[in-house]
Amino acid sequence: MTETPSVIGVLLAGGQARRMGGGDKCLRSLGGRAILDHVITRAQGQVAALVLNANGDARRFARFGLPVTPDVIGGFAGPLAGVLTGMEWARDRRPDCQWIATFATDTPFFPRDLVARMVDHVRDADMVCARSAGHSHPVFGLWPVRLASDLRHAMADEDIRKVDIWTARYRLAEVEYPTTPFDPFFNANNPEDLKRAEHYLAELIDPEGTAMAGETTAGGAGKT
Repeated sequence: MTETPSVIGVLLAGGQARRMGGGDKCLRSLGGRAILDHVITRAQGQVAALVLNANGDARRFARFGLPVTPDVIGGFAGPLAGVLTGMEWARDRRPDCQWIATFATDTPFFPRDLVARMVDHVRDADMVCARSAGHSHPVFGLWPVRLASDLRHAMADEDIRKVDIWTARYRLAEVEYPTTPFDPFFNANNPEDLKRAEHYLAELIDPEGTAMAGETTAGGAGKT
């Protein structure tokens, strides 16, 4: 397994979840556990530490035992605000960590080798994001903390909010993932998606979500 001791994981939960009827999507139940539980289980083994980016009363996340930090740019500015928040949190609190990896908190099946593979790809790039089924997933990205000031300038002074507009200024690499038996970046946006997620959960090899049929692991090809 590729060692990633200098990466801080940032769980992005700063959205308003309008399509789910409001509230925190990541606290909805999936297989008897909060979606956020599944996300933490998959992310925590990939990074040196985790921090939760969420707005509002942090006490609702107390049981997870993670530091919680709100967006440093106000007005629900989207995932790019979460990236900046994570960068500045790592810069100020973990100066030993030069990178952050961001994870969506409504996506319970993302690969367990994601960070290791992104680290491998960043050798020839400034930043990396995931890709599957012909679509980029910039919410799942590896970002250099050294660009925190650049990103703050882009958001605060240039009013940039779209991730792809900002990343176009840099060398961006992408890590491609297969979509069998289903897309590992499937996210639960609405109640119908939650029903699909319950079905997908039944396809996991391990009920705790440690592996998925067709999933690539950090040690090589996954079970089929």
